[in-house]
Amino acid sequence: MHIGIFGLGYVGAVSAGCLAYDGHRVIGVDPSVTKVKLINAGQTPVIEAEIGTLISDSVDKGMLSATTDFAAAVEQTDLSIICVGTPSQLNGSLDLSHVRTVCEQIGESLGKKGGFHVVVIRSTILPGTMRRIVIPTLEEYSGKRAGESFGVCHNPEFLREGSAVWDFQHPPKTVIGELDAQSGDILAKLYAGLPAPLIRTDIETAEMVKYTDNVWHALKVGFANEIGNICKALEIDGHQLMDIFCQDTKLNLSAYYMKPGFAFGGSCLPKDVRALTYKAKAMDIQVPILDAIMPSNELQIKKAIDMVVAKGKKKIGIMGFSFKAGTDDLRESPVVELIERLLGKGYDIRVYDKNVNLARLVGANRDYILNRIPHIARLMVRELSDIVDHGEVLIIGNGSDEFKGVLDQLKPGQVVVDLVRVSSDARSDATTYDGICW
Repeated sequence: MHIGIFGLGYVGAVSAGCLAYDGHRVIGVDPSVTKVKLINAGQTPVIEAEIGTLISDSVDKGMLSATTDFAAAVEQTDLSIICVGTPSQLNGSLDLSHVRTVCEQIGESLGKKGGFHVVVIRSTILPGTMRRIVIPTLEEYSGKRAGESFGVCHNPEFLREGSAVWDFQHPPKTVIGELDAQSGDILAKLYAGLPAPLIRTDIETAEMVKYTDNVWHALKVGFANEIGNICKALEIDGHQLMDIFCQDTKLNLSAYYMKPGFAFGGSCLPKDVRALTYKAKAMDIQVPILDAIMPSNELQIKKAIDMVVAKGKKKIGIMGFSFKAGTDDLRESPVVELIERLLGKGYDIRVYDKNVNLARLVGANRDYILNRIPHIARLMVRELSDIVDHGEVLIIGNGSDEFKGVLDQLKPGQVVVDLVRVSSDARSDATTYDGICW
């Protein structure tokens, strides 16, 4: 393919060198004459393992060149990849001036060019930037319509400094956020030979992926440091401890617990978070990340309450109030907390949970149900159909399989508040269905 790389900084130079080495004809574009001269001399403008050799070889073979002429680069290529910087401003917001400028320049060139040209944003940008800035700017300066006369994609990069070439050639994933299928098809050809999952999605999801990745990485560093500080105070080897921790790829380092939803509860997580943060305070160790876990969990309960209140209906049916499906354990169940707060606000509530019903009769939690939460026990009904008949708002509190058909049983005026995403196909609809995080 004939590709223009706009911005020859870290991401741009690595992308240009790797794509040219893979056999694509690449033109690097940058307003810096110094960077352009370095590339054309077969030298790298950034310090990064292996990239110098790739750039030198590609220039020698005539596969890579650089220019300051934006218009010529667009005219001579089929694909424009924008890799300009998006630095932080003093208030934490992004400086998008470079993105806007290059979109203006590419847009002007697109207005004079025939054929279908694809513009790809590889720069790290927040969700909404493509539709709010990138696409309108390209359309304004080209006089053409995105998705029809030219294509647009967002293609976040996952390159680590020091191993960027390796990461480019062996990415954890390739994500393409596409405005239209034609654009996605063209860009996907660029990565056809890479040994990684190719994920094609909407533009906003692609924009958000990179931030989710990087914030998660930052959180992992901070978490490990806080655990390490507690370990040091207790004369425990923090590295040895984390080596053991990381051997658990079933729960600790896995997709488990990584689905957005309602607050956590049960007999272990709340108790152990409180105990460890108390121990840290007793040793005068600051653990702001660990200290934020319980308040964050509390906010998720408040969010669910606010969702119910916003419906403006008084009759509430709650399906599942043990802390997770398949158990009768009500200890620190966030749904129990939700019920009690809604009762305090005067809502007319009925609750149903098959396992809790059974436990009330013969289970080990019988005493807890009858003596600790008798006000809730009195609200329990025997059949799921009783909940559907009663509630104007139906709350799905855990992921029991028997709740999956409820969405097909709604009557006019009923709305579901789903705290677990009972169906992967469910999408929020203000009139009939509202998911807590989707």
